[in-house]
Amino acid sequence: MRTLVWLFRAAVFFTLFAFALNNNEPARIVWFFGYEWRAPMVFIVLVAFALGCAFGVFAMVPSWWRQRRVARIAGAATATPADAAVAAPTPPPEPMLPPRDGL
Repeated sequence: MRTLVWLFRAAVFFTLFAFALNNNEPARIVWFFGYEWRAPMVFIVLVAFALGCAFGVFAMVPSWWRQRRVARIAGAATATPADAAVAAPTPPPEPMLPPRDGL
């Protein structure tokens, strides 16, 4: 099964690599106020992909923080005194002394 997964990954990589080699003609992106960027098509696609990934990660950060905060609060609420007693060291028991006879 691992071999099939690696063969699939290699096929996807070589397909995308061949796509990049076939799309190396220059392209241009026209921005506002007459600015333009000329670059090979593969670089433009790569930059668009990287910006999309970065945007997705930054969009998920507040949700991740909220989930971590909820998990931390839930973990603290489920801690029982028995768990705290196990974690804290207990003093050794006092030695048993024989009873003293009226002296």
